[in-house]
Amino acid sequence: MKRAIILSSGGVDSTTCISVAVDKLGRENVATASIFYGQKHEKELECARKVAQFYNLKHYEFNLAQVLQYSNCPLLAKSTKEIEHASYEEQVRENSGKVATYVPFRNGLMLSVAASLAASIFENEETGIYIGAHADDAAGNAYADCSEEFLKSMNDAIMIGTYEKVKLVFPFANTNKAGVVATGLKLKTPYELTWSCYEGGEKPCGTCGTCIDRQKAFEENGVKDPALEA
Repeated sequence: MKRAIILSSGGVDSTTCISVAVDKLGRENVATASIFYGQKHEKELECARKVAQFYNLKHYEFNLAQVLQYSNCPLLAKSTKEIEHASYEEQVRENSGKVATYVPFRNGLMLSVAASLAASIFENEETGIYIGAHADDAAGNAYADCSEEFLKSMNDAIMIGTYEKVKLVFPFANTNKAGVVATGLKLKTPYELTWSCYEGGEKPCGTCGTCIDRQKAFEENGVKDPALEA
């Protein structure tokens, strides 16, 4: 694998993937791609741009809002639902899987866009598409499109559809979020530039599923979240 495109949300997991790819391949061989899918705020996208600037990477942006306009997921601007302020574990237990913030086939859509981009800008070169999905995302079937089974199947489809030039890389599929942060801390990932909260306030709410997950991951590594000190 000579090149890499990282699906960058501006959050902890994807930014750690950027650190991994840059460390492995060199920044000159890495690009990032972000997707607007109709979410209530653009803070994550703004952070994705800052991270790309930090590493001096070529950054691409796409809009999939029209595709997801019929979803009523609470993350979306047109949704009639409020974002749930409970841990993923609580939501999985109450709903027997699938958390409220699951966006219909979002990762499948994003990976398809990234595969097409990779085959276009790195034509005839071996390219890896990095996605930051980790074991906590897939636990209890919270996000079906983060599961290792899903990722392996998408990799098969991407490989076939790109004449085996593009492959999917999911370094954290068997790692929890604390493990992701541990990797990032070693690589000096700029977590102070990232945003994870589902709410678009000035500061993270601290009570939505992703805020809880993030706080726990940094606590388990014995460090304070750099974004809270920035």
